[in-house]
Amino acid sequence: MSGFDFEEERIKQEIAKRGAKQVLLQLPEGLKSEGLRLAKIVEGAGALPIISADPCYGPCDLATSEAERLGADLIIHFGHAKLVKHEPVPTVYVEARATVTVDDVVEKSLPLLNKYKQIGLATTVQHVQALGYVKEILVRAGKTVMVGDAGRMNYPGQVSGCDYSNVKSIADAVDAFLFIGGGRFHALGIALSTSKPTLVADPYEKRVYAIDKEAEKILKQRWACVEEVKRAKIFGVLVGLKLGQKRFDEALKIKELARQKGKQAFLFAVKEISPEVLMEFPQVDAYVNTACPRISLDAPSKFLKPVLTVNEFMVVSGEISWENLLKKGLFEN
Repeated sequence: MSGFDFEEERIKQEIAKRGAKQVLLQLPEGLKSEGLRLAKIVEGAGALPIISADPCYGPCDLATSEAERLGADLIIHFGHAKLVKHEPVPTVYVEARATVTVDDVVEKSLPLLNKYKQIGLATTVQHVQALGYVKEILVRAGKTVMVGDAGRMNYPGQVSGCDYSNVKSIADAVDAFLFIGGGRFHALGIALSTSKPTLVADPYEKRVYAIDKEAEKILKQRWACVEEVKRAKIFGVLVGLKLGQKRFDEALKIKELARQKGKQAFLFAVKEISPEVLMEFPQVDAYVNTACPRISLDAPSKFLKPVLTVNEFMVVSGEISWENLLKKGLFEN
């Protein structure tokens, strides 16, 4: 696959240095097509490659239990930066940095940024190395540019599917955000977390577009969902079993708060949160998701019962207002 650096030589060196014999390769959906080629590289380095065919949603979703069951002594995780502090199985992160140039698409963004003076920059780990060039282009165009470095992510300006601390740290000081990267997913997270105008500069599709109307639509849907759930009597509290998503203490707090409000709440341990899993419990009126918050927000219509984020449940229970939820952020667990 052109456009990404898979650090093939580093892979060979890590296998040799660690003396790895069985290596589990974990790739997100957009990179899985490289699995066979990368497996050959691992095999050529003297180790047995095993490709994880399961979905991979991010660095919080390490395939450690699979590696342990298979007897793998090394995981090579592609496409994300390190998130989990302590991995049960040694893990090498190959961030798959993009090699595509972004200059042209940033130049295209200038007319759309015309009415904004102070611009916040953000991207995924694939493009963090390009933010310096992007900043230079915007400064030459007369913009004041800020890149957040809140310390929770690996790099300044980096966002992930559930962590927007870098953009939130500068939201009050900017007029709009420019996201460098492909697709709507992360840009929507920025808009929902900051309530600021957000543009996508997509170097793959070579186009620039605003995401604000889509974000506004999602907020209206979430508000309607919260209002609906205020009538619920029985809650299911979802405890994620993925390594970076398990928040058992948070789930216990939700269960206790529900009890204090005169509601029933039951804990459900789950690895993959899907409509098929949740429909097996028809007595439950609504769920509170303590695992990945994006599950509640990105495709709510596919679930037969409402699935709230932790903060949305706090609104339902009267602990915070909807306005304060928006200030705190839909993604903050």
